[in-house]
Amino acid sequence: MADGGRLYVCATPIGNLGDVSERLRDVLQTADVVYAEDTRRTATLLRHVGASPPVRSLFVGNEKSRTADLLASLDQGLTVAMVTDAGMPTVSDPGSDVIRLARQAGHQVTVVPGPSAVVAAVALAGFGGDRFVFEGFLPRKGKERSERLRRIGGEDRPVVLFISPHRLLGDLESIAASTGPEREIVITREMTKLHEEVWSGSVGRAVDEWSHREVKGELTVVIAPGSPEPPSLQSALSEARDLVASGTAPSEAARRVATATGVSRREIYQVLIGDQERS
Repeated sequence: MADGGRLYVCATPIGNLGDVSERLRDVLQTADVVYAEDTRRTATLLRHVGASPPVRSLFVGNEKSRTADLLASLDQGLTVAMVTDAGMPTVSDPGSDVIRLARQAGHQVTVVPGPSAVVAAVALAGFGGDRFVFEGFLPRKGKERSERLRRIGGEDRPVVLFISPHRLLGDLESIAASTGPEREIVITREMTKLHEEVWSGSVGRAVDEWSHREVKGELTVVIAPGSPEPPSLQSALSEARDLVASGTAPSEAARRVATATGVSRREIYQVLIGDQERS
């Protein structure tokens, strides 16, 4: 069991340094070492709070090796603070392995809560915050992207996405194709900063509007919930027949498709058996 080492997982301002909490200030001023996604950005934060601990980088490209270094610091009984560029580490940012391994090694792991682009965007969108889905960044291409967009299109909860400026138009066009152009969307940029902007309208309008704008900085987007369509027997039967054609027993095909779609398992099975009797 390790003794003395403590890891603070620290949320940092998402744009406005005035959002620094007294607890974050205290932790950064007393930490033995800070691990940061971008040491240059973190240097600005540390100057603001009057802290000068050693700073080491921990980003996607060096996460594996730096995780070992951070754990070694904890083994030495040091107090370690982990920060990201903005918001909470691990939320579409590195840090999950560090937290899990530190806890497994018996070190104390605690959180310094604070600003969150996800929660701020949900609040600004006005779609309700009782239930929502955070999808982070969309996959760039392929089946994974198509499947993610398909699920978003049928989602009955607000969906929050992070979008890079150079991918905004392409992602908006893909979202429109999935949800339909009339689905409402809220696009937030520069949250908590001087030029904060909250744009709202249909996805179709968003494509038109943002195709003519130069965009800087990452955006947080909230898609309004849709009204899920009732499950289609014909589409369910098509999936089930494909499974049977690939060698799956009718009973198993009916079970799988019924679980995935909500269509009656018995109804699917009876049609599949009828197919076999006619063949």
